[in-house]
Amino acid sequence: MSHYPVAGTWTSCPACGRHVHQSQWGRWQQCPYCHYWRRLPAVDRITQLVDPGSFTALTTTVQSQNRLDFPNYDEKLRQAKLKTAQTEAVITGQATFAKWPAIVIVMDSYFMMGTLNTSVTRLIIAAMQQARKQKLPVIIVTASGGARMQEGLYALVGMNLILAEVARLAAAKLPLITVLTDPTMGGVSASFAFKGDVVIAEAGATIGFAGARVIQQTMPTTLPADFQSAASLLAHGQLDAVVLRPELRAYLSQVLATYRLSGGPTHG
Repeated sequence: MSHYPVAGTWTSCPACGRHVHQSQWGRWQQCPYCHYWRRLPAVDRITQLVDPGSFTALTTTVQSQNRLDFPNYDEKLRQAKLKTAQTEAVITGQATFAKWPAIVIVMDSYFMMGTLNTSVTRLIIAAMQQARKQKLPVIIVTASGGARMQEGLYALVGMNLILAEVARLAAAKLPLITVLTDPTMGGVSASFAFKGDVVIAEAGATIGFAGARVIQQTMPTTLPADFQSAASLLAHGQLDAVVLRPELRAYLSQVLATYRLSGGPTHG
C-alpha cells in the first residue's frame, strides 16, 4: 500500500497532534490515540474495498489541459502526478465485491485535493457509460475539495454533465452507490455525491459545501461541534448509513448482493 502522506518514521496526527510511528497507523490507517481515520490515497482505498486481484483499470488517454493559462497550474499538475503516480484525481475500473461485479470510481484527495475538472469529469462519465454497456452497478467513492479553480467554468460544467449521466444510469435501472469519505465538499457534494440510490459515509468524514471557517466568517453564527460530520448528517436524514472503514467492503458487498438477488440485470 502506498500511504502518500508518509514522509518519515514518525508523523503527527492531523486530529490530535500526537506523534505516531508509521507502524502504529496499522492496516486501516487509524490514529492509536484519538482514533482519527487518516485520508487514504485512491489506490489504497481500492485495495481495501475490492476482492484481491479483481480490479481492472479502465484504459484512458485523457490528459488535463491548462486552457485558461492559469498561473502555475501546469507545475501543480506535474507535482500531483509525481506525488501520486496517477494521471488525475480519480481512478476508474471494474472489480468485484464478494464476487459481485461493479464499476468502481474512486477519487483521490492527494491529487490536487481530488478536485473535479474536465478530465475527472470525462473519466467518471466514461466509467458510467461502461456500466450501462455491461449492465453493472456503479460505486463512487468521493474524496474531494470541490471543483478545480484553475479550470474555472470548465470544471463547473462537469457537475451537470455527470448528473446527466447519473440520470441515464437511473433510466437503465442500474444502481448508483456513493461512499462519501473525508473530505467531500464543494461542487462534488452539491452534485452527484448525494445522488446515489444508496448514500453512505465513512465514519469520521467531513461532508458539506462551504467549509465551517468560511461560513463563520460570512455569517454571525456559532456552528455546532459536530457540524458537517458524517454522524450529524446521518442524524438529520441525509445519509443511509455511516460505516466504519474496516466494515465498508462487507457493507458494499451486501448492497450489491441485495440488488442482484432482487432481480437486477444480469452481468452482460
